Amino acid sequence: MSLFNPSRDEVRDFFFNSWAKFKQQQALTDLEKIVISVIQMHPEYHVILDKPEQYKQQAYFPEQAETNPFLHMSLHLSVLEQISINQPIGITSIYERLKNKYQEEHSAQHDVLECLGETIWLAQQNKTVINPDYYLELLHNKIGKSTQ
Repeated sequence: MSLFNPSRDEVRDFFFNSWAKFKQQQALTDLEKIVISVIQMHPEYHVILDKPEQYKQQAYFPEQAETNPFLHMSLHLSVLEQISINQPIGITSIYERLKNKYQEEHSAQHDVLECLGETIWLAQQNKTVINPDYYLELLHNKIGKSTQ
């Protein structure tokens, strides 16, 4: 598996294999433990992860309001990595404030995911690199919004 640019199948296999190892109570690597923490936040995906032969090649169509569970969980991993290394600088403290706002991690991560997704989309639309200042601005706006 390419460490920095895995294929779609490699990403999916990693999720399937990590889940299988967890369910079989096998020893997990540190990265697999993080993946399992993300999977556990998403019980709606467990049925998919239990059936790799059925879902490995599954296509998901956002225009039909379908969420790609592998992309969603991968974005969680990206966010957790950003937080762990504080890149962009300031994201860790923003995340802590979001956790305080929601009193839990999952909603806080979803706020960050939403901002990351918008930042990536904007960069793609403008054919530019990701703008970390814009990303942080969106995150700061999330802190200011009251919980609903």
